[in-house]
Amino acid sequence: MPEMVPTSYYLALSGVLFALGLIGVMTRRTAILIFLSVELMLNAANIALVAFARSWGDLMGQTAVFIVMTLAAAEVAIGLAIIVAIFRGRETTNVDDLAQLRG
Repeated sequence: MPEMVPTSYYLALSGVLFALGLIGVMTRRTAILIFLSVELMLNAANIALVAFARSWGDLMGQTAVFIVMTLAAAEVAIGLAIIVAIFRGRETTNVDDLAQLRG
């Protein structure tokens, strides 16, 4: 029978992924890469929720992850549509150039 992986390993993985996502949000300049970094942070939170649900033997964490994944899918669709619309109007996705919201 295989041994179970400790919850601390999942939480460490979640922390590393969240930190990488946070670094990506803080250092990247293009909207697409910032968007991907936010998605990485959401997935890190999902891993932590599943790890806690597994350790406590409760399904509420997995239910919350399902809801978060559903909302993340909607966020991806809307976010990419906004980024494409901005790119068509401004010809750039650099957030420094987009900071000035002139018509």
